[in-house]
Amino acid sequence: MLDEAARQGIAIRALTRREQPPRKGVKWVQGDLANRKALAALVKGVEAVIHVAGVVNAPDVAGFEAGNVAGTLAVVEAAKKADVRRFVQVSSLAAREPKLSAYGASKLRAEKIVKASALDWTIVRPPAIYGPRDTEMFELFRAARWGVLPVPAEGSASMIHVCDLARLLFALVPSGYDVDHRIFEPDDGRKGGWPHKEMARAIGEAMGRKVLTPGLSKPMLLRAAALDARFRKDKAKLTIDRVNYMSHPDWVCAKGKTPPKSRWTPRINTREGLKATAAWYRENKWL
Repeated sequence: MLDEAARQGIAIRALTRREQPPRKGVKWVQGDLANRKALAALVKGVEAVIHVAGVVNAPDVAGFEAGNVAGTLAVVEAAKKADVRRFVQVSSLAAREPKLSAYGASKLRAEKIVKASALDWTIVRPPAIYGPRDTEMFELFRAARWGVLPVPAEGSASMIHVCDLARLLFALVPSGYDVDHRIFEPDDGRKGGWPHKEMARAIGEAMGRKVLTPGLSKPMLLRAAALDARFRKDKAKLTIDRVNYMSHPDWVCAKGKTPPKSRWTPRINTREGLKATAAWYRENKWL
């Protein structure tokens, strides 16, 4: 988001829990989603709010509730008090299937808060996001380095590069009949998404490896989640909640929810984007 804002010359305020180095065009506001004073300072006098903060991994339901539901409510209330009308909410495809996971349920509840707000809202449900600085898909790149990348046995998922997503979010800032009170599911433009095994092989190619892609059933993924929790404890990435939605066979973006082409189309070819992402991980000593 910050890189895209700088490229477009957009001045922004950004909430941060930790002190950040100065950055041109960015005014840092120290605080978190529970700090009403910080949120008031964040939204004062702005044209629009783009709410990207959220919890993707938590040890329990309360963690998702605090980060995704209560956090969204706090930002919405701050925007309304500051008389900021335009609100762009970043949700998740997981909100389509709220019964599968606490994460998806919390994202859907956050969407309902935004819809009930009387703001000029747009909701974006990204699929799997990859790109520089991403810590979630990074796990797959790291696994591919060893030549074995297990995936769910069945299903497909859409993908989007973080830079394409950032362009979309800024393209949605101007209010209009084509985007107001709409939910969009953006992706890389690949029809039918990526079968899990093909996605894994593409990540392997980006890493310069030919990878084995064993398909794991849900019971096998749950056993792997138990091992991850045992060894990495609260830092585990493969949680039971994540397995529950990973095992769903259809995380492909819906055709009827594509953003208006007059505002945005994806630019980054996924195979090339994966290679560039792997290069970034190497250059920055993540791999």
